Order: sequence, then C-alpha cells, then structure tokens
Amino acid sequence: MSEEIFDLVVIGGGPGGHAAAAEAARHGARVGIVEKELWGGTCTHRGCVPTKALLACSGHYAALKKLSRLGVATGTAAYDFAAICRHRDQTVRIAALGVEKSLQEARVVQKTGEGKITSPGEVLCTAPNGGTESLRARHIAIAWGSEPAAIFPPSARVLTSDTFLRLAALPKSMVIIGGSVIGVEFATFLAELGIPVRIVEILPALLPYEEPEAGAFLQKEMTRLGVEVHTATKVAALREDGEGIRVEAVKDGQHYEFRAEYALLCTGRRPRLDEETLAGTGIRHDRRGIAVTAGQETNIPGIYAVGDVTGGIMLAHRAMQQGRALASRLFGDGAVVCREDAVPAVTYTHPPIARIGLTEGQAREKGWDVEIVRNDYGANIMARAELAGQGFAKFIFQANQLVGATIAGAGAPDLIAALTLAVTAGVDRRTLQSWILPHPTLSEILRL
Repeated sequence: MSEEIFDLVVIGGGPGGHAAAAEAARHGARVGIVEKELWGGTCTHRGCVPTKALLACSGHYAALKKLSRLGVATGTAAYDFAAICRHRDQTVRIAALGVEKSLQEARVVQKTGEGKITSPGEVLCTAPNGGTESLRARHIAIAWGSEPAAIFPPSARVLTSDTFLRLAALPKSMVIIGGSVIGVEFATFLAELGIPVRIVEILPALLPYEEPEAGAFLQKEMTRLGVEVHTATKVAALREDGEGIRVEAVKDGQHYEFRAEYALLCTGRRPRLDEETLAGTGIRHDRRGIAVTAGQETNIPGIYAVGDVTGGIMLAHRAMQQGRALASRLFGDGAVVCREDAVPAVTYTHPPIARIGLTEGQAREKGWDVEIVRNDYGANIMARAELAGQGFAKFIFQANQLVGATIAGAGAPDLIAALTLAVTAGVDRRTLQSWILPHPTLSEILRL
C-alpha cells in the first residue's frame, strides 16, 4: 500500500470540497482530494446544474406564447424531450469537466475512490479496482454532501429528484409531494411543457420558509401556469395501481385521492453521513449533520467539515464559501469568512424568487421595530416593455440598516446579488438612496 503526505486532504468533490481544495492549493498548500463517483457532486449531476438546464428549455418554450404581443410570429411551437435531455446532459458534462480542470490547474492531486478517515491524520483511499492508498495530512476536510430525504420508499412510480432525471420520457402526469424549492422548480418545468401537475404541501403555503407574500405570489403564478396546488394537505399513503400511482391525502379531516403516472418526492434533503467513520473517529453529529464551529472545525482537532454535511441551509454557494473560508483560515490570512446571515437563497421558478437576510417575520421575532419598503414591477418600464409580468421587491430595514430583502419576479436571481453585497457590508439606507441605477433597467426595482 502506497502512502502520500499532504497539508490538506478533502473527502468529496462537490462544491464545498472542490472550493476548499482549489483555494488551499492556490495558497501554496499541497492538497489531495478524494471523490467516490462524480466530480462536481450532487449540484453538478443531480441538482443545480441539470435542473436549471431543464428550466431554461421549458422557460424558452413557454415564453414563445408571449411573442405575438411583441409582434413576433412563431407559428406552431413544439418541443423535443430527447433534445432537451441532450442539452441537460451536455451542460452537466461541461460543468463536471470544469470542476476537474480547475482542480488540475490548481495542482490539486485528484484521487478517484472511497475515502475513509482512519485517524485524525490519515485517510484511506480505496480505488474502484480495490487498490488502497494511505493519504496522510495535517488537516482533513469532510465534504460528503447530502441525499434526498424521502418520506416514502422510492420505487418505479415514486421518484426522487435524482431518479426523475433518469426518465427517458416525460411523464403523462405528476403529483409532486412537497411545495418547497425543489418541488416548485420541477412543477414549473413540467407545467411549462403542458404536463398536468399537482403539488401537495403539508404546510399552509408554498415556499413556507420564505416571505408569505412570496409564497402567495408564487401560488398565484403556479395556478396561472395550470398547476393544481393543495397546501395544508398531508399525504397519508402512496399506492401503485396498474399504470400509475394513487396518492391518498388528508386536509381538515377530509380525505382526497389524486391519481397520476408518477409521484415525485420533493421533501428536502438530509446530510449524507458515514456512520462508520463518525463512530470510529468520535466526530460529534446528529441527524441534522456534523457539528462544526464557525471555523468549520469538528470536535476532533484537525478534522473539518464543509457544505451540506454540516446541515443548515443546503445550497451550493454556501458550501463553496465555507470551503474558501476554511482554506483562507488554514493557509491564508483568514480574511475570507462565511456568514450564515448573508447567504442568498433563490427559487428558479418562472418567475423566480430570491431572498437575502431575514424575512419580515424573522426580524419581528427578534423584537425589532422594522421598516418595510416595497416596490412593484408594475411601475418599472422595462418590466412592462419586456412583458416581464408581475413581481415585487421588499426591503426590511432595522435602525436604517438593510437586514433582509426579497425579490419576486423576472431577474430576481441576478438582482439579489447587489442586495447580498449590501447586507454583507452592512450598508445603511442613506448609502442605498445615493446609489445611481441606470435607466431604463429592471434594476430600478431596487431604488429606494
């Protein structure tokens, strides 16, 4: 068995592990990274990248219906699902190759295989052919990622977000269980292609952890798209029945039955935990993930964790920032940090929803006397000229400082970036009022 010595060994090649490894190497550290299966992790292969590629296709198809209002004749529009899948798969391949290339350019030593921590300073890498290699390191970073949290056993008719992406043909109909981010994004894709969709959400609103106005806005848009939404409804059972699935649900004591070709479980994700490794090393954890300090360190000196495996809000950009911050702390000047209160969240529906910082409810729970400012898309000339539809931007100020904002409408994922900088930098209202925005642009929705 061979042995190599590193400053840092990272287990997991997803967004968090990739960022930690590449950034540490750029600081001059000798870095090794072990990935069991797919470079880029869930985000690249089963999450962010393939779903956004699908939504790009359905969004362009749905947008064709509006072109006649702009004087553009398109004739009879059609889509080709096989071509949509090819676009999705090509996008994934490019993203995965980009991850590998960036690691190579940073001179990170890549190992394909299963990495197991055998002691605080050693990782055993088992290659696909069964060969083993000992990787010794001053520091070890765990980046195991996450997996779907299925409340019912998946099957041929009961899909997870992972298995949905393997379908060779579009479903004839779908019941989506869960009305949070993953559920409404898949509902958007299917509905825009004309597939009958129902969403069943146990909580009283879609996007239950966002601003209530955003959830209500999205439900209205989903309904307009043809999606049948059932909130405050609990799924009691799933029963396969011949060519489809029967979903038995309960709301206010009333029993309902929904039928579809498939059911799609979109009930969130959970940290992927290697219980054997955790038990053997004594790393503190629970079902919510590995416990870490603000510096990403576990209770075992020299062992760290980044990304979804630490629980909390499971977003690729949060994982990346945790990885960069860890590398900066271990091998740089520590200037790069990851602030949990400054992680933007985006829902890529059509129209999309984006938020930074606190919701109004969260701010008031702190006992703050907040001031709310709201701008509507209807007053924005570019939104009207481009038929961008309805939407709003909501700003939450406490003591004249921006502590949260939500944008619901076209361009929200890009518009939220400026407000993320404002929240991170602690920008006050006076500074934002001095911000000159170009006219006419959609960005004027941010004017205070």
